[in-house]
Parts: sequence; C-alpha cells; structure tokens
Amino acid sequence: MTETAAPPVSRGEFIAIIAMLFATIALSIDAMLPALPEIAATLSPGAPNAAQLVVTSFVLGMGIGTLFVGPLSDAFGRKRVIMIGSGIFALAALACYIAPSLEMLLLARLVQGLGVSAPRAVSMAMVRDLFRGREMAQVMSFIMMVFTLVPAVAPLMGQGIIALADWRAIFLAYVVFSAITMLWLGLRQPETLPLANRRPLALGTLWTATKSLAQHRVVVVSILIQSLVLAALFATLSSMQGIFEIRFDRGASFPIWFGVIAIGSLWGSVLNSRVVMGLGMRRVVAGILTGQLALTLVTLLAVASGLMPEALAFPAHILWSIGLFGMMGLTMGNLNALAMEPVGHIAGLASSVILSISTVVSVLLAIPVGLAFDGTLVPLLTGVSVLLGAACLALRYGLPR
Repeated sequence: MTETAAPPVSRGEFIAIIAMLFATIALSIDAMLPALPEIAATLSPGAPNAAQLVVTSFVLGMGIGTLFVGPLSDAFGRKRVIMIGSGIFALAALACYIAPSLEMLLLARLVQGLGVSAPRAVSMAMVRDLFRGREMAQVMSFIMMVFTLVPAVAPLMGQGIIALADWRAIFLAYVVFSAITMLWLGLRQPETLPLANRRPLALGTLWTATKSLAQHRVVVVSILIQSLVLAALFATLSSMQGIFEIRFDRGASFPIWFGVIAIGSLWGSVLNSRVVMGLGMRRVVAGILTGQLALTLVTLLAVASGLMPEALAFPAHILWSIGLFGMMGLTMGNLNALAMEPVGHIAGLASSVILSISTVVSVLLAIPVGLAFDGTLVPLLTGVSVLLGAACLALRYGLPR
C-alpha cells in the first residue's frame, strides 16, 4: 500500500509535523484573543463578556469531536482522518468569515473545533504508535516546546491582520495555515498504523474498549487531573484580554506581552524534557501542581487583601501567567503518557476518550470562571486556586506513590 511504503522521516521532522498539527489549536484560540473587543463591539455590544464564548465554543467542539476521531483513525488510518478533519476545519473557518451574528459565529466555531479534533487527538495516537512510556513523554515535551512558540506570535498575527483588514480576515489565515500543514503531512509523513493493526469500526467493539479504559485507575485519574488543569488554562485565556485592557490599561500591547508569556513558559517543556526520564511522570506532575498552587494562593492573598503594591501588580501577573502556562509543559504530556501506557493496543480510541472527556469537562468548569470576570484578578485567581487544589488532591489520593 502506498500509505505504508514511504520511508520514515527523521525524529526531528516528525516532531515538527506533530507540533504544527498541535499549533493549529493554539493559532485558532490565541489569534482570536486581540479580536474579542471588536467581536463584542460588532456582534454583542450589549454583552461584551459573551465574546469570550468564541474561545470556549471552539474548545467545546474540539472536545466533542475528539471522541470520534480516534476510533475512526483506528479503523481507517491516522493520516486519512487528520486530512479530512483539517478540511472541515478550513471550511468552518470560511463559515466564520461570513457569519452575520454572534450565534452563527459560535456555531461555526463549534464546527471548526470538531474539525480540529482530528489533528489534535490522532496526532497523539501517531506519537503512541511510534513511542511509549518515558520516551513518549520526552517526545511530547519536544513537541510542546515547538508548539509553545505559536502562542508567542499568534496574538501579534491576529492584531496585524486586524490592522490591515478586520477581525474576520483572521479566519482566512486559518485556511492558509491548514492548507500548508495538510500539504506537509500528506507529502512527507508516512502512515503510522499498518493495515494489520487496524480495528474495524464496530459499536460493540468501541463500547467494550471504552469500558476497559474505566478499569484502569491511572486513566480515570489522569482524565480528572487533565480536566482541572485545562480548565485553569481556558479560564485564564478567556479572561486575559479583559485583564490587560481593563485592569492594567494595556490592551494595545497585549499581543506583545502574551508573546513574552508564551516564550517565558517554554521553561516547562525544556525542564520536563530534561528531568522526566530520571524522575518519572508522576513526581514531575506533583511538583509543578504544588508549586503553581502555592504561587496562585500567595498572589490571590496579596491581591484580595490590598497588600500588592500597584507598581508590582502587573509584573506579578506576568510572572504568575508564565508559571501557569509553563505548568502545561510539565503536566499534559506526562499525564497523557501515564494514561496511554496501559492502553497502547487501542491507542486511537484511548486518546479520543481521554482528550474528549477532559476537554469537555474543562470547558464546563472554565466558562463560569471566565464569565465571572469583573475587571479584577480576584475571580480568576480564586477559580484557578480551586481547580489546582482539586488536581493536587486527585493526584495525591488517586495515584499514591
């Protein structure tokens, strides 16, 4: 078969390809952040906070779609499913471009999220096809390292497009990016799932395999912790533009500061790639969750009590944000590697269920925190403290040493 005859690419190129697939997600979220005020002014002037739903509706669609694309890739191959999903993503971006109302925009963003679920979940299965255990965690660290560079430039890209055209033109950039990624994947990356290892798409088989995931304690606890960690991330992303514009009066420079935060957060992936092989996934996750929770509680106490000097408020928020984003590089890859270790024989399905449930739950947890934004940092810091505290408890009692 032609899809399995191509020679394998180098490890470095494979990491770059997977990172580009992951980057589609970051670009679809972060490039929209500078546009939220204009979207609110154009489509929801009476309820400016509703513009945040442009972010969470996309994530919700991604979570729902993730449940289906893994089993489809187990049956029909990884590349084919990714290519179809990327096509849906691009078509939905065009629908977003012409959406006449906020409701239609949110619906198109939901469909766009459904499409992007394929490169998101199936690329994870491709990594599991080729790597396992701590080596998989290390590869995921390198992927996240490259992937993290996209948020550094995405808001600047969005702001630049708005300056040259308007916020709707951002969706045309998504079409171009998706076309480039599909071309690279289609021409260079061989199929990672041989025909002999594919599983027929049968509802009975899928249900049986899904039930088997629940029998693994590590899978269930990993899903719970990922849900809580992602909720903290999405709540922060939803509130960030408003915090910079209203609390700190730095809306115009928001893309630059977001880039600083994104580049600064590379420390998480760099550190994880160096220590995970020696310390193991669980110890790394426990350490970073505890540290970020402590930092969040100290920041919340200082802000809520009025002890935070105004001159230090903005630098403190930048440092806290760098810590939170850096936490992702030390948690998500490790938690996925822990969960995928006992279920490699159903990697596509396992990846779908794990990512789907954690994403949908995280959106449901993040929306109230984001909508609670009142012009101060208190709602966000309070919500993140609760989420990270619950994650620490789940890790300690769900996966004891």
